[in-house]
Amino acid sequence: MHPHIQALLKCIELEEKEQAQRYSLDKQHTLKSLKAEGLALHPIIVTRKNFGYADYPEISFKLGFPPEANLFRDGAAIECFIAGEEPVKGVLMNLDGKSGEFRLFAPDFPDWIEDNGVGIKLAPDTRTTSIMKKVLNELESNKLLYKLFEQLHDLTANTNSLLPGRISGNFQSKKLNESQQQAVNAILQNKEITIVHGPPGTGKTTTLIEAVIELIKSGEKVLVSAPSNTAVDNICKGLIQQGVKLLRVGNASKADELIFPHTPEGRLNNSKQQKEIKQLKMRAEEFRRMALKYKRSFGKSEREQRNLLFKEVKNIRTEIKKLQHYNEEKLFEEAKVIAGTPIGLYDADITNIHFQTLIIDEAGQCIEPLAWCIFPFADKIVLAGDHWQLPPTVLSNEAATLGFNQSILETAIATVKEVYLLNTQYRMREAIAGFSSNYFYNDLLLTASHLTNTGTHITFIDTAGSGYNEKHGPDGISLQNEGELNIVRQLLETETIEPRTAAFISPYSGQATAAKEVLPKEMRISTIDSFQGQEKEAIILSLVRSNDDGDIGFLKDYRRMNVAITRAKEQLIVIGDSATIGGDAFYNSFLSYVEKKGTYRTVWEFEM
Repeated sequence: MHPHIQALLKCIELEEKEQAQRYSLDKQHTLKSLKAEGLALHPIIVTRKNFGYADYPEISFKLGFPPEANLFRDGAAIECFIAGEEPVKGVLMNLDGKSGEFRLFAPDFPDWIEDNGVGIKLAPDTRTTSIMKKVLNELESNKLLYKLFEQLHDLTANTNSLLPGRISGNFQSKKLNESQQQAVNAILQNKEITIVHGPPGTGKTTTLIEAVIELIKSGEKVLVSAPSNTAVDNICKGLIQQGVKLLRVGNASKADELIFPHTPEGRLNNSKQQKEIKQLKMRAEEFRRMALKYKRSFGKSEREQRNLLFKEVKNIRTEIKKLQHYNEEKLFEEAKVIAGTPIGLYDADITNIHFQTLIIDEAGQCIEPLAWCIFPFADKIVLAGDHWQLPPTVLSNEAATLGFNQSILETAIATVKEVYLLNTQYRMREAIAGFSSNYFYNDLLLTASHLTNTGTHITFIDTAGSGYNEKHGPDGISLQNEGELNIVRQLLETETIEPRTAAFISPYSGQATAAKEVLPKEMRISTIDSFQGQEKEAIILSLVRSNDDGDIGFLKDYRRMNVAITRAKEQLIVIGDSATIGGDAFYNSFLSYVEKKGTYRTVWEFEM
């Protein structure tokens, strides 16, 4: 077996082990510590219960507190729990602010679901890890695929990165700039694998949508994927608005009004088949009602009877799934584009359909084994994203050290020759984009002409010497800096920053949690990791780290800083301690940049 396949399999095992340890609720991991680490939401208030598409129980809930929920991503494996009862496994459908939804893999709602003290916590995602292991173990038996694997891991290959490309005579979209046109043209002429490198604000999604439309025109059937449901939905919305015949599969999140009609459930709504499914659901409901006559305290024969009734519910659910799958096959044939997350597409069982091109968006967030789950589905592959933004989230430090948090994009960009940079950003003022362009993109990232500088757009507020030191928050884990929050409050009182069009972000969840207590409710408050892919007119970034040792912790991952400083459109304000961060070459060059291109202020301008 190829050493890198062996390494990936080892990483998956390490990640499984770490998940099992981190997510367990026991004497070592109390509910308080799980909540503090953002691994549990408790208590939840159930607002609605219903049976979903495949007849699984679905629960809408709200929280009485702003969650620190970076890890509660749509599609995350969860367990619903209450003290003294067996937890029930499920999947998080979505979490938006203080409200969300999840699906339970159970025949019915637990008896205790509306009692006080119900919560949800993250659980090991054994389904995804088992699929990844299966795919990796079978990789060498697929000669074409294994050849691509060897190519991507051949570090002796000569790459010709960031090709200028050629624009073919028959493709000239007035909507796209030259670099975007070159990328679309490269996708159309792609023979095996092509990379579209899209830094922040460069119109990556617009470019991919245009490429998909052109591929369909040339008679291709296209597969579109991304590592998260949110990213899949984002590109789906753009394609739907362009009139593309699309089918969105495996969506664990609640499909919004625009996307729902393009899901299998939406397409089959009010059909003859849906009426059959409805009758089956009514039968399942009848069996559930009979089972629920047996309450929690019952004898052996009653328990057996209840189990038999629930077994019948399970059989009906299997029947519903078969019927749905049979009906979906026709939809798969009709669709020009099928879209879903890698696991959603894998579960859709589309191996008998021939796709010419697979496009993976946000490939910089996709761990390598997930990509191999869907690479066999198409003849040609397009990876789009930015490896200079945050990598995939990996819990195991040991697995990360072995390279498990290296995305498929980062792996491929080292050896693939066809790499096309989208070189013009349309999001932020030139002064805001300038540092990233220089440090991460070799000064190749240009700014659209209407965003050239007029006035000051970037500011650093230096807290050196103020005694505004970092401290551990109440959870004893994440860091906070009360002094930096004090500066933010004063900025909002004295400067023309509109809270509704601004965001406060920080690398540390403890600082984001503390900020929610003192900053205006209408202001978006988030960790950097949760804010990737978003933007606001003004961004206030609190770096938190302030100590005598010059210890900057995970500020050392400069990609996190790249995400943070490229979220602002008009105004970027960074608050930090130059004495702590200035010893690091990256931050030292950032401070020098601000002195040249922006405003350098000190804490002494503010009331201490």
